[in-house]
Amino acid sequence: MFRAKTLKSETGKLGEDLACEYLVGRGYRILKRNYRKPWGEIDIIARPVTNILVFVEVKALKENSAGGLLPEDHLTSSKLKKLQRTCREFVAENPDLVNEDRGWQIDLVAIKIPVCPRGQAGAENPALKNCDIRHYENI
Repeated sequence: MFRAKTLKSETGKLGEDLACEYLVGRGYRILKRNYRKPWGEIDIIARPVTNILVFVEVKALKENSAGGLLPEDHLTSSKLKKLQRTCREFVAENPDLVNEDRGWQIDLVAIKIPVCPRGQAGAENPALKNCDIRHYENI
């Protein structure tokens, strides 16, 4: 059980790193990662060139996991409600980060990660450039 949780957290961390790289490549500035409250967590808080505050939920899966489900299938309504509550709390604590004209939004970055050949570490795997990344804005 411990090993399975470790693999899941490794995939999640890798997914968040890839999502940050993806977002930065599209002009986003990463403001904060892993903002936590007892009821939930925001994976990434960023600002694109449009100057809106964006809260990003990252869902990442290895290619051969989850029985054919897509990463985005793992964003449940319960998880989304917790995320919304956490975002509202962040905004209440940091009102200066919210542009009054633009507000804020929640995006989802879903990543399907190719399986690493045996003996290759995740970050060194050249196949990571072949990740399937889908960005859903203002979910």
